[in-house]
Amino acid sequence: MMRSPDDIFEDIRDDFENKTALRDDALRDARQCIKHASLAIRAIHRGEEDEARQELSKGRELANCLRESLRSNHPELYYAGYTQDALKEYCEAELTVAMVLGEELPTPKELNAENPAWLNGLAEAVGELRRRCLDLLRPGYNSEVERLLEHMDEIYTQLVTMDFPDAITEGLRRRTDLARGIIERTRADITVAYREEQLAEKLDRLSGRLADRDS
Repeated sequence: MMRSPDDIFEDIRDDFENKTALRDDALRDARQCIKHASLAIRAIHRGEEDEARQELSKGRELANCLRESLRSNHPELYYAGYTQDALKEYCEAELTVAMVLGEELPTPKELNAENPAWLNGLAEAVGELRRRCLDLLRPGYNSEVERLLEHMDEIYTQLVTMDFPDAITEGLRRRTDLARGIIERTRADITVAYREEQLAEKLDRLSGRLADRDS
């Protein structure tokens, strides 16, 4: 028995309404995931480790929800730009916190993220490490920046080996190029701060010798 056009269109309409509802839910969860990722990064820059971990936990719940609700049954929504952007931001927060605290990097599997989201999140974490370095350098040279710079160099060294089409890596090449510039500027800032510290120490020693001689 042939189905009437009304029945066919009704089925299509139901399908679209269901997908629209799922899309609205995904957009909401993606926005909240990005929010918690941003708050986690802000907290770790302020030295608020407990707060950072709490925000990461909230972001993790939302990231897992996006994956579980969409990946298998609605891949067209899961792989949509806004969903993967949220997962990228979440990965960036997790990776930034780990590196600032000197912990091992969580893997894509551990973060329930696709490889491109993880890699792009790592590339953007370079900018957060620069921000951390500048915060540490504000009072003067701090040896902790050398550890962070080493992380940045290692990230770039690995990212440049990912020489695959943008359709596969989702724009990783551009972010890798940006990371290189960020690293070079950071290295220059660290060098200037180190030399200023050395100069200050020499001036202090000279001042001390002159004071001893005058006395």
